[in-house]
Amino acid sequence: MRIIQINVFSAPLPVQGGTYRMASGSIDFVESTLVEVIADNGAVGWGETCSNGPVYQPQHTLGARAAIEEIGPGLIGEEATSIRSLGARMDARLNGHNYAKAAFDIAFHDLLGRTYGISVSTLLGGALTNRIEAYYSLVVGEPNETARIAAEKIKKGYQRLQVKIGGQNIENDVETVHKVWEVAAGKARVAVDANRGMTVAAALQLSRSCQAIPIVLEQPCNTLDEIANLKGRVWHPIYLDENTEDQNVVLRAISMGIADGFGLKVTRLGGLSKMTAVRDMCAIRSLPHSSDDTWGGDIIAAACVHLGATVEPRRFEGAWIAQEYIEGHYDKANPITIRDGHILVPQEPGLGVKPEAGMFGKPIASYG
Repeated sequence: MRIIQINVFSAPLPVQGGTYRMASGSIDFVESTLVEVIADNGAVGWGETCSNGPVYQPQHTLGARAAIEEIGPGLIGEEATSIRSLGARMDARLNGHNYAKAAFDIAFHDLLGRTYGISVSTLLGGALTNRIEAYYSLVVGEPNETARIAAEKIKKGYQRLQVKIGGQNIENDVETVHKVWEVAAGKARVAVDANRGMTVAAALQLSRSCQAIPIVLEQPCNTLDEIANLKGRVWHPIYLDENTEDQNVVLRAISMGIADGFGLKVTRLGGLSKMTAVRDMCAIRSLPHSSDDTWGGDIIAAACVHLGATVEPRRFEGAWIAQEYIEGHYDKANPITIRDGHILVPQEPGLGVKPEAGMFGKPIASYG
């Protein structure tokens, strides 16, 4: 089975329900990039990569498409049954740019799953559950309003909330955490995510001001050195998110003992192949983690769910998908949706999502 055609598509995903605000900026519109990989036996696999703007991370839409243009032609004619070999081929074509390679890696898993009639979670080692926990992200906002939304989401079944802070005065952040905990105590776990937006001093102040609240501090500061400076000085566990740009950084953080857990992004790490290796690193050290992505539609969501289903439940911190912030689905018959704070693991072969024919219009690029 060899790859004979690759098509690249663009999918606009305007943000629904208001601006998505983080310490690093605000998001009103994103544009996703999808790849369709076609083999000579007629099998098709889909992948997706989607950044949420050029500032949040050193990944952006035009960068992904330029990288795909470098990689794509070199995959034509390659044997599609070895994802490791295809990964090596991508690395030979382009150094770095894991987020672009992730779209291909997801598509390769989808292609193999459909060919062999098994789900992607089976390819990743086997699902441990038929549904996974989702978590809800509360954007930066006014304390009372944030707490109101938190109470609403808890009633809808969410058992974990992520509270965005940063980019405002520390007193407002502290008040927000206290207000959210008033409604979440005994009902939902709370992670406080600064998206790299705090100084070491501010992170220390927030932790000490919220000493009695059992929260997780997610990526409070920008660099690994700053995070290392916090260890032993804060009252709360620290999770890394934005710093985890590749497998080596994850391994370094584990070996330094500066991460108590992780907020992991499938496309940031380079796709399901590399995410699976990181999953296993975390299992060895019994470190909890999530299975998320920065944004995207049903393809990325399905990839997150399949990977999340293979994580030991006691260490799984849930999955964040963009479903509540975007309108519509790529596959109306098999949408990836959150219900009662959980997501069902697709049972169909591959990712379990088949984009409807023609829904993305004409390809923005084709190879083969």
